Amino acid sequence: MFRDSVIEDYSDKHEIVALCDSNPHRLSEAAQAASIPGTNGVATYLAEDFDRLIAEQRPDTVVVATPDFLHSDYIVRAFEAGCDVICEKPLTIDLSRLKMIIDAQKRTGRQVKVTFNYRYSPARTQIRELIASGAIGTVTAVDFRWHLDRVHGADYFRRWHRQKENSGGLLVHKSTHHFDLLNWWLGTVPTQVFASGKRVFYRPETAIEFGLENRGRRCADCPVAHKCDFELNMAEDAALKSLYLDAEAADGYYRDLCVFDKEIGIEDTMQAHIRYASGVTANYTLTAYSPWEGLEIKFQGTKGDITHRHVEVHGVFGGERAHADEDAITTELHLAGEQPRMLEVPKAKGHHGGADPVMLGYIFDPEGMEPDRFNRASDHVAGAWSILTGIAANASIETGSVVDIQAMLRARGIQLER
Repeated sequence: MFRDSVIEDYSDKHEIVALCDSNPHRLSEAAQAASIPGTNGVATYLAEDFDRLIAEQRPDTVVVATPDFLHSDYIVRAFEAGCDVICEKPLTIDLSRLKMIIDAQKRTGRQVKVTFNYRYSPARTQIRELIASGAIGTVTAVDFRWHLDRVHGADYFRRWHRQKENSGGLLVHKSTHHFDLLNWWLGTVPTQVFASGKRVFYRPETAIEFGLENRGRRCADCPVAHKCDFELNMAEDAALKSLYLDAEAADGYYRDLCVFDKEIGIEDTMQAHIRYASGVTANYTLTAYSPWEGLEIKFQGTKGDITHRHVEVHGVFGGERAHADEDAITTELHLAGEQPRMLEVPKAKGHHGGADPVMLGYIFDPEGMEPDRFNRASDHVAGAWSILTGIAANASIETGSVVDIQAMLRARGIQLER
């Protein structure tokens, strides 16, 4: 996304000076895609040569799009070398890595932008505007449910995300989007979290129920893949074949591990009760095996409530997805003493509900965009608060206790300030 945006939409303002990857095959593919005809191409470096890349190419900004557990390493090294950073969510996955980033930012004064594209969706921005305007008075409580279907949700259980030491689990990797939205919508930060989580679907017992005995470790060599709705056949998809199947020999990374492996270390069913500094409370649920994909959220207020629903994918049957139509986003405003009103939801073209083009515009051409009255840009502090709910939720699942976030931060010597 970032590469194509620079070379196709903002080439008059920015230039990709180098690419870096741990896999030489993928690095070559990326360099070919990023090279402009008539030039000598883009410089490439393997991951172990990242510091040499910085010294030789002297970039102004480094885009970090590595697996989550590596974000902190590259952010800190970029800061120390005098570079700003654009980082994919989540900022990082645990407190020790967060402290590294916070300390390095204070030491160097460099900046990181965390790309929370959901903030830039017109429909999500409308919710922010309604709440800020006092349309339902003071918000008192929120119910937020996020559904991952059996295509998108399953994919987290066959890749590197399937182990918490890589991703922090879905409460960090995926839910950072949702917790960031809550922080931004409500204009506050979390204080306490009590959570539960378990793996009930992506496990060996489910495979047995589906008649998938004698499974292979991965789809490519699985003797029962032909009758599994979760089969990922990378050989039949040009992009997956090029990025992953053809690259396996370089590093042994398999993109198609079995989603029912016993060794999987993340939950697929998670719930959290969250208390905020403003006094708002929220109940949050994430499931990764729903028959449909999207979100449902209700804001309770002293004057009424707002109900927002976005159906992204209608269902998954035999591995096929039926995408939602244009009328799949609804927002209802119900004030006390009045009939509920369906509000017109603003729309835009582009991925993530029209969010990506807007976000990329503010990242790569802020002068060409109108002033952002919604304060959608996310720095290291916003990035930190977005993961702290998930980190606290993971701790609560482990201990069975309520986790106080400020106490958690004090124990690690972390201070969040701009």
